[in-house]
Amino acid sequence: MDANMAVIGLFVLPFVGAPLVYLVDRILLHRGSNSRFGQWMTLFLLVLCMIGLLDFWTQNASHNSLWILIGSISLHWDGLSFLLAFTVVLLATLVTLFSGPYIGAEKAQDKYFALLLLMVGAIIGLGAANDLFNLWVWFELMAVSTYLLVAFYPQEKGSLEAGVKYLVQSAIGSVFILLAIAITYAYAGTLQLDGIRARFVELNPALIGAGMLFIVGFGVKAALVPMHTWLPDAHAQAPSGISAMLSGIVIEAGLVAMLRALFALGAETAWWGTLLMGFGAINMFLGNLLALRQQQIKRLLAFSSVAQVGYMLAGIGVGLAYHQPTAIAGGMFHLFTHALMKGLAFLAVGALLYALVISQNRHTPLTLDDVRGAARRYPLVCLTLAIALLGLGGLPPMAGFMSKWQILVGGFMSQSSAGLALMLFAGLNSVLSLGYYAPIVNRLYQQSPSEVVEKGGRIPGLMVLPLIVFGLGILLLGFVPSLMNPINEWAASSLMGLGIR
Repeated sequence: MDANMAVIGLFVLPFVGAPLVYLVDRILLHRGSNSRFGQWMTLFLLVLCMIGLLDFWTQNASHNSLWILIGSISLHWDGLSFLLAFTVVLLATLVTLFSGPYIGAEKAQDKYFALLLLMVGAIIGLGAANDLFNLWVWFELMAVSTYLLVAFYPQEKGSLEAGVKYLVQSAIGSVFILLAIAITYAYAGTLQLDGIRARFVELNPALIGAGMLFIVGFGVKAALVPMHTWLPDAHAQAPSGISAMLSGIVIEAGLVAMLRALFALGAETAWWGTLLMGFGAINMFLGNLLALRQQQIKRLLAFSSVAQVGYMLAGIGVGLAYHQPTAIAGGMFHLFTHALMKGLAFLAVGALLYALVISQNRHTPLTLDDVRGAARRYPLVCLTLAIALLGLGGLPPMAGFMSKWQILVGGFMSQSSAGLALMLFAGLNSVLSLGYYAPIVNRLYQQSPSEVVEKGGRIPGLMVLPLIVFGLGILLLGFVPSLMNPINEWAASSLMGLGIR
């Protein structure tokens, strides 16, 4: 398959498949059928997308960027586009496998997989957008699909509240983005990302103002403090598969959109890098502090995502401020490993939630005390959850340790006092995070199971399979992190415009 056709197929398949999945599933459910057509069709389309990505990778061994024009839409397919697309397709494939039994009894299951495909297509488009307007359009399409999935349980008051909170904050963020686009167009006369960058060799007050508006607008979705307040409610109320997507890729897509916009505003990337370093420090510290006091596991994981974004910002910020591609590649690596680890964490917690709560016809939160002794009844699920949590805490030999290590190495290579101080702060925060990850693991492996565990139901094998794949992937990248080096370095060089040797 031609490389251009492989990339175009990545856009066509999700957007053609989404209405098809919805209509056929709707008809089957109306006839009283329990068919899982939507799940298997979605899985088939995502596998085709993954085949297209791998085909593109094998054909493009020299890592050249592609410029594609679809109608009036200009797309720039580079390393960052590939990393984002690979991550979202991999994560969505495993979430689709997991979600069949999880939402099988829900009346709105016909919408679930169609919206999931729509989200995947929007994120792929966002990663390849080559102008600010289409970047915003893809971003909004992602927001709409995720909003409907956050409010998936309309009969639950908490679900509707989380959906409205997410919608309102996203809408406010969109206003800031549009203002930033208007200011940029007024000064640059174009919305093309490369065209904007070519017109400015240094920042001016207007562009700094536009950049700050981009940070606030895209920062809502990227969970930058203090624009993160929608995150814990959305993660806690959404189906666990969607929580995995929100934390594993949606906030990263918001981060990528912000970086694309900021990097287009001029060659003075050091200024933006310093600002991102500051946000990284705040995210790490506040995210960890808020997670420490949580008793609901999904809310705890949501706040930990705020902290994990801080590590990405620290690596990317140091790289931009001090021209250290290694630090940016570390940030990109952590984007991918975080998707694996947090995806696994939410799916494993979702499997326990299914067995202990949903199978009992309840929709209540899963707390730390509920999972006490769960490993005695659900050993494989608890083992994978422990792998995810300890990886997020940065313990070897998990992938999280290796991605954080690369960020630290890149920071120390900057040989700057600010960079060194931030890396030490990041290391201390990684240790601090064990203060809420370790107690979960401790409760899972306690000898006396809780009453909730004793009354729990069985977990279908189809829900366990994605957990095993995630767990093996985390361990594999922990032992052989170099497998991701070509992708991480291509993504970093695409963002920086620097070659990495």
